Amino acid sequence: MQRPSGQLFMKMHGLGNDFVVIDSRGREALTTSALARALGDRNRGVGFDQLAEIRDAEGANFTLDFWNSDGSRAGACGNATRCVSDYVMRRERLDSVRLFTVRGELSALRRADGLVSVNMGQPQTDWSEVPLAFAMDTLHLPLSGDPVAVGMGNPHCIFFVPDSKVIDLTVLGPKFEHDSLFPQRTNVEWASVTAPDRLRLRVWERGAGITLACGSGSCATAVAAHLRGLTGRRVMIDVDGGTLEIDWREDGVWMTGPVAHVFDGWLTPEFLADHR
Repeated sequence: MQRPSGQLFMKMHGLGNDFVVIDSRGREALTTSALARALGDRNRGVGFDQLAEIRDAEGANFTLDFWNSDGSRAGACGNATRCVSDYVMRRERLDSVRLFTVRGELSALRRADGLVSVNMGQPQTDWSEVPLAFAMDTLHLPLSGDPVAVGMGNPHCIFFVPDSKVIDLTVLGPKFEHDSLFPQRTNVEWASVTAPDRLRLRVWERGAGITLACGSGSCATAVAAHLRGLTGRRVMIDVDGGTLEIDWREDGVWMTGPVAHVFDGWLTPEFLADHR
């Protein structure tokens, strides 16, 4: 077959948290809000929870920019970071990589068991870092349900409930995502403690809606659970799409799980031209 014109992209996922990935190293960045929104449409585009664009970096292997499916920017995406890191490590025959995101420098590696780990950095627990609208105790927000706020590059609002599986995310997710307490909106998590070192988590992501897994949300939930005295610093988190291992160490919050590269495709010149 003749090589098509247009733009190559990859479809990847981490536990069902799915991404379009564009490698823009060696040229100008491609993604705009309009293009992200069009690509994120699961009927007229490709469909994804987040879009990750790989760019050049000085002093690291690459830089990552993130977009939500509604065209808004995301500050972090842990599962996409793991997927892209795996792609770069395989392509360049490396066992570990360093990268830049809006959060700063992160690191990732492939473990001996084949799972991919990323250090998502230290959690943000001060109200101004999350950020919240005004000064308050981030361990006990003034909202019904007594949630915790934690920043992991994205703001997170975490509720601890007896059974997260019965929560109606479609009703409660948008309500809290757009609460005035969160000037940049927020991801919303509902977690249940199922064992001393295990949580069951469900997630509503700002700008994306219900997701089968959320890396930064899992990290934020593990931090919140430890700060509330519910778990230790290392936990297994069962999300709708599978299980992530979270370990809050001295150097940051490490997240480990599987990755999948599903297929490659081409965006046509006409599609790109229509959504600049």
